[in-house]
Amino acid sequence: MTIVALDIDAQNTFTPLCEAELPIAGGDEIAAELNAQAALADLRVMSKDAHSPHAKWLCSCHAEQLRPTGLPDAPETWVAHAMVGSFGFELLAGLPKETEYDYCVWKGVSPELHPYGACYHDIAEKLSTGLIEWLHYRKADTLIVGGLATDYCVKATVLQLCRAEPQWRVIVNRAACRGIAAETIEQAWQEMAQAGAVLLDNAADIARYLRENPHG
Repeated sequence: MTIVALDIDAQNTFTPLCEAELPIAGGDEIAAELNAQAALADLRVMSKDAHSPHAKWLCSCHAEQLRPTGLPDAPETWVAHAMVGSFGFELLAGLPKETEYDYCVWKGVSPELHPYGACYHDIAEKLSTGLIEWLHYRKADTLIVGGLATDYCVKATVLQLCRAEPQWRVIVNRAACRGIAAETIEQAWQEMAQAGAVLLDNAADIARYLRENPHG
């Protein structure tokens, strides 16, 4: 059994430390749980939003967000966030350095791309980031997921993983996630569960689950 922990977009840009970007309440509080779930795993993966100041989906203020752009792979407007080299781009305090992860995905580098899931660069899910192939290569069978935000990039990644390989056991650590809005967070939990993901409250519960279900 190869267990892989995935830190999805656990960046300052999605925390109250970056109020002008995309702050999520409690987003800066999940590093300890991400580290705890990683302690249960053999390998650790990181994804990061990595955006350009020339991105074509940019808007000037929060009130202008979520408007259609007409771009197939960046369908909605967003304020500037996770600009490469900025404080918002950096991982949360307490997480490893990028070079200490076993695999890394940088998302949305091209000005015309703004994907949510970590498995594909495009919305149509035709251009792989290599994550799915790497997981197969490393013979992963259990994936533990946490990060930001529950109702966007975490959900999208979990759904992609569930579709990619039905034999994978995809576990979502609720304590290692934070989301944007109560309604969409609840919807995200439901969609992930319906796709086959196992939702558990924290790393301690995950450890217990793995002991009781060692082979999935």
